[in-house]
Amino acid sequence: MRHRSTRHRSVRRRTALTAAAIALAATGTTAAVAAPAATTPPRFLAPGELPPHASSPWYASKVTPGLPDPEPFCLDGGVVPGGDGTYHRTYWTDYDTGALQVSVVTANEDSAQRLAAALRRKVARCAGDWLHDKPGGTASWKDYGTVTAADGGRVYGIHTSIPESEPGVHLFGVGRSGRTVTVVEWGEMGNLDQAPVPAFKATLRQALNKL
Repeated sequence: MRHRSTRHRSVRRRTALTAAAIALAATGTTAAVAAPAATTPPRFLAPGELPPHASSPWYASKVTPGLPDPEPFCLDGGVVPGGDGTYHRTYWTDYDTGALQVSVVTANEDSAQRLAAALRRKVARCAGDWLHDKPGGTASWKDYGTVTAADGGRVYGIHTSIPESEPGVHLFGVGRSGRTVTVVEWGEMGNLDQAPVPAFKATLRQALNKL
């Protein structure tokens, strides 16, 4: 009887271990697909790392979970996920110049690559999309090329103007480090030839190195 009882206990033990292994495998599969909850946000730009303003220091909000409301210019329409793993920080000066950084911690590097590509396409189409909604205005854009840092970044310029209104100029930097994607936006009244492109490229490089 002792031998039979031991054998039954061994069978039950093997059955329990098999069930646990199946449950663990299922959990692992789910974890590989779902985006992990970010326990801490990635590091963000400090105000002094933005392109210098001639007449004002830069100020900054706290790093905040989610997206700003309303969604940023050129990055609306749900292209940036607003759930767990997304953070933003806004920057401003005493004048009309402002900036924004949004960073998204994705599930894996493949997801980050896809998101970065989608953001680059969105920014490249921004001038045309804006004109579609503002048929009386003018808009243009320029690709300022790559930034070598982390897994790489790219800088774009967008100019928009409406009759009897001041023109606006925006610089966008999109880049990635591992599974984290960041977008930096800078804007003020003016034209593309007034935009601080070299200084903004240095800002994007710093942002990528901090992720």
